[in-house]
Amino acid sequence: MTLTSTSAEVRPARRATRTVLMFFLVLPGLLWALVRLSGQERGPLVQLFAYTPYAALWAWVPVVIALRARRWLATAAAVLAALVLAVCVLPRALPDAHRGPATGVRVTVMTINMFVGAADPASVVKLVRDHDVAVLAVQEFTPRAREGLTAAGLDTLLPYHSLAEEWDPTGSGLYSRFPISAAGSARAKGNNQQAYATVQPPGATALAVQSAHPLAPYAVSALADWRAGLAAEPVPDPDGPPRILLGDFNSTLDHAPIRHLIDRGYRDAADTVGEGLVPTWGPWYHHLPPVTLDHVLVDERVGVRDVSVHGVTGSDHRAVIATLTVPAA
Repeated sequence: MTLTSTSAEVRPARRATRTVLMFFLVLPGLLWALVRLSGQERGPLVQLFAYTPYAALWAWVPVVIALRARRWLATAAAVLAALVLAVCVLPRALPDAHRGPATGVRVTVMTINMFVGAADPASVVKLVRDHDVAVLAVQEFTPRAREGLTAAGLDTLLPYHSLAEEWDPTGSGLYSRFPISAAGSARAKGNNQQAYATVQPPGATALAVQSAHPLAPYAVSALADWRAGLAAEPVPDPDGPPRILLGDFNSTLDHAPIRHLIDRGYRDAADTVGEGLVPTWGPWYHHLPPVTLDHVLVDERVGVRDVSVHGVTGSDHRAVIATLTVPAA
């Protein structure tokens, strides 16, 4: 009698323990989905939410475990979390039906973070030459990087420029094959330079182009400037020239501030063609999973034909190259 009674008491206790463990297994995915859906990432969550695509994959693990354990309420909660994250992430891997105007003048643009001038200039110039790049944006652009790119022949390929090189990660530059006007550079919140110019491709309308580099959310104390920097990026003016922002935005599409910027009149080129999950920043020295921080944002009046991502020797970022269709003059 005693053994039977003890066994009967143990079984409910074990079931309760398993239920609690299942709850704690499912809860992180639910919370992640809720915060991602609401765009309310705050504090340390800002950095963490760059890894939402990995969380979206992991979210199916609790689904399988809950199904095998026949915990139906937990299964429903886990499936809900996994589906929400999938809806947030998967569209980036699927080409949009509408990529913007298909007719006009084709212009290929490229962006690369030079890693405080350590990127190999020859690698950068080779990409420009091989992919017929007409406009190049560079970040973390130093005097050393400028000299190296000139020596590698970039000035011959892209003779027009708006440059603001500095001896730290704040430098910025913009190179163009086509004549430019209204060239300059402005500091974003957090002190990063952002070079800009109006580029005039032959046979096309002029383009307002900027090498974007908002401050990184490297600490909680930097988050206000990170948000302010993204909010202050210029937005398309229907009465002005089509606008292109390209650079290291220090944000993925799982961060609400860059989604808000895109919603003000842009499309993300990589997302448009189904390449939005290709990582562009892989911090090998920290052994962290790579994420997508570099973007080409184009005015909705500009079409996107193709996007590719390429490694550059010496940089912790990868180059993003986009072929665009801009309105004819």
